[in-house]
Amino acid sequence: MHRSDSPFVADWFVVSFRWLVLLGATISLSLAGQLLMPGNLLLVLLTLWNISLTWLAGLNRRLDRHREISLAMDFLVTAIFMAVQGGILGPAAWVLLLPILTGAIYFDLRGGLITAGLVVLAEIAEVALRGVPGWLGLGIAALLTLAFGGFFGYISQQLIAALRILRQKEQEAREKAIRGENDRLRAVYNMTSSLTASLNYKRVLDSALDLSFSALSFGEADENGQQTVDARLACAVLLFKDDELTIGSARRFTSADLRHTFPAKAGLLNQVIEEGEPIVSEGIQQDPELSRVVSLLPSQSIYCFPMRSGVSVYGVMLFGHPQPGYFTPERTDILAILGRQAVIAIQNARLYQDLADEKERMAEAQEEARKKLARDLHDGPTQSVAAMAMRVSLARRMMEKDQKAASDELERIEDLARRTTKEIRHMLFTLRPLVLESQGLAAALESMAEKMKETYDQKVTVQVDDTLANQLEMGKSGVIFYIAEEAVNNARKHAQATEIRVRLAYLPKESEIAMLEIADNGVGFDVEAVNKSYDKRGSLGMVNLRERAELVAGLLQIDSTPGKGTRIRVFIPLTEEASDKMHQGRNKS
Repeated sequence: MHRSDSPFVADWFVVSFRWLVLLGATISLSLAGQLLMPGNLLLVLLTLWNISLTWLAGLNRRLDRHREISLAMDFLVTAIFMAVQGGILGPAAWVLLLPILTGAIYFDLRGGLITAGLVVLAEIAEVALRGVPGWLGLGIAALLTLAFGGFFGYISQQLIAALRILRQKEQEAREKAIRGENDRLRAVYNMTSSLTASLNYKRVLDSALDLSFSALSFGEADENGQQTVDARLACAVLLFKDDELTIGSARRFTSADLRHTFPAKAGLLNQVIEEGEPIVSEGIQQDPELSRVVSLLPSQSIYCFPMRSGVSVYGVMLFGHPQPGYFTPERTDILAILGRQAVIAIQNARLYQDLADEKERMAEAQEEARKKLARDLHDGPTQSVAAMAMRVSLARRMMEKDQKAASDELERIEDLARRTTKEIRHMLFTLRPLVLESQGLAAALESMAEKMKETYDQKVTVQVDDTLANQLEMGKSGVIFYIAEEAVNNARKHAQATEIRVRLAYLPKESEIAMLEIADNGVGFDVEAVNKSYDKRGSLGMVNLRERAELVAGLLQIDSTPGKGTRIRVFIPLTEEASDKMHQGRNKS
């Protein structure tokens, strides 16, 4: 049994002609009053045989040696039927056409002639066996049979040749379409590869538009075979900056158009950003925002693609063409692929830029930490050591004159040495709190509070949710510790507070967000005034707090009023979903 993906056309011709012959034989026998004769059971057999062949043709299947078996069956049934019904003189003599048609369709001109020759031999044998005179009629019948065989064979040969040529053309068209689709996919792949290869933000935008031009012009060439670019196409990439869309890169835009900004609060831009799906429009003449872009006014077909990933919206890609219906599904599919790749490329470029900025911030933080350590050493232990050296020299001279006074001075020197040792140990603790690594965040904060009391006589109370502290990974715990230590140290130096409170707990009704709070009862300050003049200050305490909060994707909030103390809160997301939710809420506010 053989099976094909396409129909066997020759089989359908054979079964169709066989049905016609069966119908004609039935009508002829009915008119002659011989339909119910026992010999006509052969017609029933032929009918069942044709039903089975029709079923096989419908399934695109063939028997082994299908053509030979079909021809042999038609010839055998026809020979028996003619012998039973009176041969060429019977009422259904034209049934002899059945094997001739089958042979002609399956084996072209040669098959038609050979089958006709075999039918002629059968006719001669039938006449000779019956002993019926009429050799002239037999000769005429033989000539007609051979003529029918040649005619049907020739027609079949021409028809099959035409079908083969048609099928070959269809096959070539399919192969050409497949090659074209493969070339298009290969071109799109090469385009997207070159798009994601760059980490330069501006270069990504320019590449996205250039590749869009190339993709829309793919397959279009001039008389020299060179790919052409449609000069009527205008496009741009619009990116969000300070809650407005600005033109990051454009093609076929005027200088005045490049300076436009768009709030994206109405019209096509607002719709595509709100829905998050590409939109094809007929024009922007009535658009409240885009109608200001002169370069797009002639466009009768507009395609707008939102550049978004998750909840983050970077902007839109905008294309315009004066030909109505220019952005067909095929073109929009290509632009959508490039648009999604452009979003990935922009994300990569931003991540790379963020990484570079983070590297720079870390270098600045390390430099600030070194400066802070130098200042602390200079203001604390260095001065103390210098004072001890002076007092030791003084005590040595006093021992010659007044041993009691010298003894008192040595006690003061000893106290100063102890305080200096505590300050140095506190500095070492803040540089690398080993207790954080060995016992966890809660123990580290408690140890920090104890050293503040021991070294500076500063009261610090600590309240930590142990479940939350155990949930935090080491890196996040370290950042939280340094935020708390920086805030407490700032309060000790500047707030004149008698008490500082440190609290780490889950945000109320939010099990996926932690809150670190540092509050004091000190003198307080005007937050807005300090922020305005912060670039003129020598201290970077608030900058350090903000940058360290960003390291854990947190939000820093500082509340303070002169005379009423200060409260610093850092909201820290514990999951990716909480981070998206928290920052999305901040962007909306």
